[in-house]
Amino acid sequence: MNRLRLFRSCGMSLCAATVLFSLTGCPYTFTGASVPKHLKTIAIPLVDDQSGFGEAGLRERFTTELTNLFISDNSLEVTDRTTADSILEGVITAVSDAPSVVGQGESVSKRRVTMTVRFIYQDMKVRKKLWEKSFSQWGDYESGGGLASQRETGLQESIKKVTEDILLETVSGW
Repeated sequence: MNRLRLFRSCGMSLCAATVLFSLTGCPYTFTGASVPKHLKTIAIPLVDDQSGFGEAGLRERFTTELTNLFISDNSLEVTDRTTADSILEGVITAVSDAPSVVGQGESVSKRRVTMTVRFIYQDMKVRKKLWEKSFSQWGDYESGGGLASQRETGLQESIKKVTEDILLETVSGW
């Protein structure tokens, strides 16, 4: 009987806390948690490709994906370099394509594209480097058939994952 009373009491407290937070609003937010308040805009110049991977248009695709992610997130307004409060500059340092799943008879059933990039995020208002970091992510694709078109799937997945990591580091600092 005492357990039931305790459960009801805790349940009521949890319910009251939930109602209180929904009426007053929670004072904590995760969006823009680590972005200094004076930074409102960001410039994302064309990413350099020093990987030697030989994928035509890779730097443009990567930059477009990263820029679109920041536009969607809306924590910082994307603008040009001359007027930006902050700048995010990067280099694609490595891209590899290797077997990831080997089946019977040593046949490769899946391959993995791994991309590594290095980025620097700078506060242009106070002329300070906020962070410098390398990121690495991967994307798998089925082996066989039209290898070039299938490899595109793995490459796009690796770009998506690494750009999400960069966004999170910039606006959340996790």
